[in-house]
Amino acid sequence: MDQALVSIDKALSFSSPYPSKEVLAEKRQEILNHQGTTNQDNRVVIDWKIGDVTGDGTQDTVYLTGEKTEGSPFWKNITLVILNGKTNMYETIPLKENMGYNPTIFLGDFTGNHIEDIQIVIDTGGSGGTVYAYVFAFLNGSIKQIFDTDAYNEHSKYEVNYQNHYKVIVTSSNPKKEYTLDLTYKGKDYLSEIYNADGTLKEPIEGWVDPISGLYPIDYARDGMYELLSYQEIAGRYHADGLGFVQNEWQWNGQEFVVNRQTVSIFGKDLSV
Repeated sequence: MDQALVSIDKALSFSSPYPSKEVLAEKRQEILNHQGTTNQDNRVVIDWKIGDVTGDGTQDTVYLTGEKTEGSPFWKNITLVILNGKTNMYETIPLKENMGYNPTIFLGDFTGNHIEDIQIVIDTGGSGGTVYAYVFAFLNGSIKQIFDTDAYNEHSKYEVNYQNHYKVIVTSSNPKKEYTLDLTYKGKDYLSEIYNADGTLKEPIEGWVDPISGLYPIDYARDGMYELLSYQEIAGRYHADGLGFVQNEWQWNGQEFVVNRQTVSIFGKDLSV
């Protein structure tokens, strides 16, 4: 990258730079936009944050760069770039899923080592509002990926089965839990389509649980260490037939993220109708 970018990034690492952070950020984007008109990949900065992500006591600058589709909010070739504030060296980290909408960065300590970790969330644009999300941390001298929504979605399975007498059973494989949902709030019209008058099913029905649609950092203990809260929608006969959400609270155990607590939330009956 151009030396002017290095100088701007160095200035941005200070708490009260001159010119202001807003002016510096605007100038930085102007340079990148100009480079984009001459570079083959047309890469620009999508989002950026400042924090010590390498644990050396110096502020680093973390970027998401990518190629914007003309006339669309869709981004391609989204890449994580870290400017080390101490060495002025850039580290580029490709993402497994690098296309989508509204890519964002959050910096916070998920691992408890008092070093800020990097959370990236990208909207897929698919049905159910699912996301690609990653967490990167500085461990054993290098930046490593420690969370991947795709990996979780592949290894954690759910079953959603309608039962007689207006019930749905949701079974989770990780952790191994079972939840019973009461469908009576859905109303007579909905229930009469799938149940006989005696409350028995007219035919077997299976629903499903979507991939993760939201991943949020939350400091439950207010101690500066963040956990992750993920949401997955439970669908019935079709996608718009929402039955509720599976919520997983993820906590770092020293080696990996594990589900500390799992709950299911349901939709309530609208009493205003």
